[in-house]
Amino acid sequence: MEIRPPENEGEFEKYYFLRWKVLRAPWNRPRGSEKDDKESDSIHLVAFYYRKIVGVGRAHLLDNKKGQIRYMAVREGFRGQGIGKKILKKLENKLKEKGVKKVILNARENALKFYEKAGYKIIKQGHTLFGSVKHFKMEKLME
Repeated sequence: MEIRPPENEGEFEKYYFLRWKVLRAPWNRPRGSEKDDKESDSIHLVAFYYRKIVGVGRAHLLDNKKGQIRYMAVREGFRGQGIGKKILKKLENKLKEKGVKKVILNARENALKFYEKAGYKIIKQGHTLFGSVKHFKMEKLME
C-alpha cells in the first residue's frame, strides 16, 4: 500500500473518479459535483494498491491554525482494512506541519465511529446532503 499525492493528470482523473463514484454517484449527482473551489489550494492523497487507486482524501487550510478534511472515500471491497485511517493520519500530519492546531470535518452519519476512533468529537449536527445524508460537524485538537 502506497499513500501519496496524485502525481499526474491521469492519477488526478482516477482520484476524482473515485471521489465521485463513492460520494456522489449513489445519489445520482453528475461528474464534477465531487469538486469545489478549493481543489488547487488543497492537499490531495491517494492510496494505491498494486497501482490501483483504492482510497482518497483531501485537506485544506481554513486559516493559519485551523484545517478541514473533506472527500474521504475508500473503494468498496477495500473498506475495513485501515486504508481510510492511514489517509486520515497522513492528512492530519500534513496539516500539523503547516501549524494547524484544530482540524474540522463534516462526517456522514455512517462514518461517525470511524472519526471518533481517530479522536474526533461531535460538535453539532450539520447539514443533510442530497435530502438524505446526515452530516455532523466534528473537530480534533492537534497535539
